[in-house]
Amino acid sequence: MPENMVRTFEQPDARREFSNGTLDLIKIGPLTFGRETLEPGWRWSVDVKPLAGTERCEFHHVGLQISGRWACEDRDGNLIEVGPGDIFDIPPGHDAWVVGDEQSVTLDFQGIADWALRSTTARVLTTVAFVDIVGSTALIERIGDGAWRRLLDQYREGTAIVLTAHAGILVDTAGDGILARFDSPTAAVRAAIGIGEIGERLGIQTRAGIHTGEVELSDDGLSGLAVHVGARVVAEAGQGEIVVTATTHALTHDAGFAYEPRGPVELRGVSGPRELYALHRG
Repeated sequence: MPENMVRTFEQPDARREFSNGTLDLIKIGPLTFGRETLEPGWRWSVDVKPLAGTERCEFHHVGLQISGRWACEDRDGNLIEVGPGDIFDIPPGHDAWVVGDEQSVTLDFQGIADWALRSTTARVLTTVAFVDIVGSTALIERIGDGAWRRLLDQYREGTAIVLTAHAGILVDTAGDGILARFDSPTAAVRAAIGIGEIGERLGIQTRAGIHTGEVELSDDGLSGLAVHVGARVVAEAGQGEIVVTATTHALTHDAGFAYEPRGPVELRGVSGPRELYALHRG
């Protein structure tokens, strides 16, 4: 029979010290609670980024602010401020800093067990490909949920075959979209073409966005600016289109592909315009 338990941060299971702050950790069963004590002037991108090895904090934090204040900015530039008594839910991909001259004390319920640890991820050059299904809601309304599930299963089976043929690795599935990575940018473009053809045979329309850059590779998947850029590029593609960045274009233009310039495009949450190219499939 489980026993009653009372723990205190005055006797933590572990303490992590880093520039301008400390983190005390307590484990109760499968749960880990953390108390962050951050000094005035602390900022994640200065004091924790060297440990994390990522451009932004990629942890999902849920917690309660005890004292002091801190601010948080997400990838899109949205800014919030957290003060005493506030309960917060902060998605991955943010920077944060202490506001004012008062020490900040925070109790974290989630996203803290591995926070402020030196990263064990590897930074590698890869090509990321995002492929989305276009108009899925209208298709579901027309054919019904059961038929859609069967159709989606066939599409995913075909997608897996295409990825294997082009040495692609499936990283994530979100809704009816996929994220895959490739060692070869040419293979990524050919795979996107193949997935589009699988969809067309099934009556499914797709769009794809491809970018080549450095990513943080770990057991949990991919992270880093290159992944964020790829996600924004697919949003610029129309039905049936494959859109690539200038980097991918430069590495594949001798592979027999023809592209149509899209000109410099401002991608939401990405600094500076990016040259994009749409694959010509005529």
